[in-house]
Amino acid sequence: MTASLLPLLVAVPLLAGGALAMVRERQRLNAVVLMGVLSASLAASVWLVIDQVEGDILAHGVAAWPFGIAIPFVADMFAALMLTVTGILALTCSAFGLASGHARRPFFAALVLFLVAGVNGALLTADLFNLFVFIEVMLLPSYALLVLSAPGKAGMGRIKGSRLYVTVNLLTSTIFLAGVAFLYGVTGTVNLGELAGAAQESNAAAFAAAICLFALSIKASVVPVHGWLARTYPSTSPAVTALFSGLHTKVAIYAIYRIYAVIFDGDAAYLWIGLVAFSLTMVIGVMGAVGESSSRSILAFHMISQIGYILLGVALFGPIGLTAGIFYLLHHMIVKASLFLSTGAVEVKYGSANLGDVSGIAKREPWVAVAFFAAALSLAGLPPFSGFVAKLTLISAAIDAGQGIVAATAILVSLITLLSMLKIWSGMFWGPVKTNDHAVSQGALLTATSTDRRIGIGLLAPSMILALLTLSLGLGAELLLFLSEIAALGLDDPTGYIQAVTNS
Repeated sequence: MTASLLPLLVAVPLLAGGALAMVRERQRLNAVVLMGVLSASLAASVWLVIDQVEGDILAHGVAAWPFGIAIPFVADMFAALMLTVTGILALTCSAFGLASGHARRPFFAALVLFLVAGVNGALLTADLFNLFVFIEVMLLPSYALLVLSAPGKAGMGRIKGSRLYVTVNLLTSTIFLAGVAFLYGVTGTVNLGELAGAAQESNAAAFAAAICLFALSIKASVVPVHGWLARTYPSTSPAVTALFSGLHTKVAIYAIYRIYAVIFDGDAAYLWIGLVAFSLTMVIGVMGAVGESSSRSILAFHMISQIGYILLGVALFGPIGLTAGIFYLLHHMIVKASLFLSTGAVEVKYGSANLGDVSGIAKREPWVAVAFFAAALSLAGLPPFSGFVAKLTLISAAIDAGQGIVAATAILVSLITLLSMLKIWSGMFWGPVKTNDHAVSQGALLTATSTDRRIGIGLLAPSMILALLTLSLGLGAELLLFLSEIAALGLDDPTGYIQAVTNS
């Protein structure tokens, strides 16, 4: 792929979304264009990964303007891997939305394409102001998806969740923009290449960049600014929850990795802050899940806990820690989406995500149970799934860095994670076949003697594909570890990235 094609990863979904917004009543056309554009975006991302194995970083200024004026698009291995995994998740979650019927809600296809355009732009840009713009492009359709894609009439839970989501993200965007403005005021630039090492040379620049990192930490849901995620993600449809889990917080995490590697140059002086904050995120997230009673609420709290694991890669800065963190990030995006989609399939067909409302699903829907069980074991870090490799490499990196307490914390949290996964398993998939009044009221009567399956291949396939992917990445972990190491080396020594961004 040539560098001049990079803007198409933003322009094509943006234009296609705009076109679909004008023909929203033509459902089949919307579905075909949505899946076609997402497939093309994924193919281009895989192409980028193959190109990046050679180590040639691609950079392009839109309309051939020089860097510093043009919108800079840059693709290295880290960005290419993120584009690929976000592409897989956008495709599988959209397929689930089509199968569940939620894609028939107004503007679903157009909004998903706008969202993907924002995600692709945020991952490719090398300019902090444009990062802010693309994050907003990502968030604006998300506000609409959160409200329009939720099932049934708007209850108080959904209204509160939507209101909190919008409020938190507007506040966070304002903080991030203030940090960018402050950084521009003290350095005269927002180009990441020109900001390389600025935090080590100027305390004012370090403070301004820290404001940006703080805002991104809120978006990533790091403790103590994590509460919004668990209250908002369960309030929309399962397809949108799964989509958000793989894209939103992960773009923020990507930006934290990038900014700390380039602007702070991996400064060891601040790493202890990350070790403390991210360890607390692991612990508090998993403890929050213990008290929850619905599958999506439990998974949302676990998402917070797993974000602590992912960001430990930054706090353990260096080739080993960054490799472990990037591998964990990619693995987690796949596994978490699989869990949301498998439990979401049950929720769509049986009318409830509350544990105990519907139980014994494994007897009627064995393949859905298999998909959930595989992803749950991977999340807990058991072999032969990718979660085992992810946790093993991260804990090894912590021990190698002399952070024995952090390593022990990670192991303890894994055990609690396993217990929480068993809680969902026993409450939803195991035990006698059971229903309750809520499920019946949704038209999903389940009798003790019925053996008819309700979940078809369309709802099953997305979660099963992702479960098989985590198994494949566990059995053949060497390839993803190799690619993650290339990405990590690019962060540990960003000279090539800086040269590409500044065209020097």
